[in-house]
Amino acid sequence: MNSEATPVQDSPFRPERTDRDTAPQFVLPLVVRIERADPPARTDALETAARAVLVLLADERAAGDGVWAQAVRDWQDARIRKVVRRARGAEWRRAEALPGITVTGKAAEVRVFPPVPLDGWPKDLARLQVSGTDLDDPEPPAAPDAGGPVLWMSPDVEMSAGKAMAQAGHGAQLAWWELPEEERAAWRDSGFALSVRTADPARWRNLTTSGLPVVRDAGFTEIAPGSCTVVADHPALRR
Repeated sequence: MNSEATPVQDSPFRPERTDRDTAPQFVLPLVVRIERADPPARTDALETAARAVLVLLADERAAGDGVWAQAVRDWQDARIRKVVRRARGAEWRRAEALPGITVTGKAAEVRVFPPVPLDGWPKDLARLQVSGTDLDDPEPPAAPDAGGPVLWMSPDVEMSAGKAMAQAGHGAQLAWWELPEEERAAWRDSGFALSVRTADPARWRNLTTSGLPVVRDAGFTEIAPGSCTVVADHPALRR
């Protein structure tokens, strides 16, 4: 699922046309493993996708003179897009053979790859399906750890699992950008512990005016431009 978000006025997620639109456009590919007989739970997939984005951002190959660093810089200089595709069987094995990082959750597996040009996907990823990433939670998720990071999803916006995975990744990225280095290190050392939950309407109204990072979708797919989709509630960012 193709997704981009828009949190704040000076962010590369802004929906208004800016100089970032004239730059070469890149996308961060994420592939979720969905086997027919044993698909992951929806919340597990969302949490694993969010962690996968953080793992890539924190990887030494994505910084400085790392082998992925230029691609990451080019991606962040343009619109910050994420696309979630699904794979199973031989498709998944081919995806695993490409440079990237596989992140596992309770049962979910998500592989994140360094950014690629919008029209320059590796063929083994380009052939994967975007649609059909429909997942459910067999049971309602337990309450999140109140002392840990929570990515709160909007109760007002319906999204496919693929779209929601991309939005959770946006929320995690916004939190990462706003954290000071020592808080980033602590989060990294925890294995990027986080929860993804849907907020109840009253909580959602408070969250969107709390000063925490808010993801507003650019409206390329599924939902209206400017829709608030995620609030990134990291303890170090609470005011």
